[in-house]
Amino acid sequence: MNNRVVVRFADGRIVKGVTADFTPEKDHFHVTVHGAPRESKPVDVQTKDLKAIYFVKDFAGNPQKKERKEFDALQPPVGRKIRVVFKDGEVTVGTTHGYQRGRPGFFLVPADPKSNNERCYIVTSATREITFI
Repeated sequence: MNNRVVVRFADGRIVKGVTADFTPEKDHFHVTVHGAPRESKPVDVQTKDLKAIYFVKDFAGNPQKKERKEFDALQPPVGRKIRVVFKDGEVTVGTTHGYQRGRPGFFLVPADPKSNNERCYIVTSATREITFI
């Protein structure tokens, strides 16, 4: 299955494209860069170099939209509520089924149901604080 992803590196670089081989158990995966010439080879991405992988609905998103950091009181969330503060100061809020201390990363579903991010894989080493809420 091909997944549209926005790959954010810990150093600030961003790569947008499609991946079919990401799995948290592997230390690398490949991204076919969005808009690259057809004959281009996929980029080999080392997971340890990342901040997060955002699995997105589309590549354009809505730059004007400010993502909500609260949950809808009328829709109980599925999973444990979690707040993540990255080393660069960015904060994201969502739910998780897989966070455990000591693991290299975990999946998070954003609290905002209108987010362009369907889910994201957070690289634990790129975080400053992780709190269940």
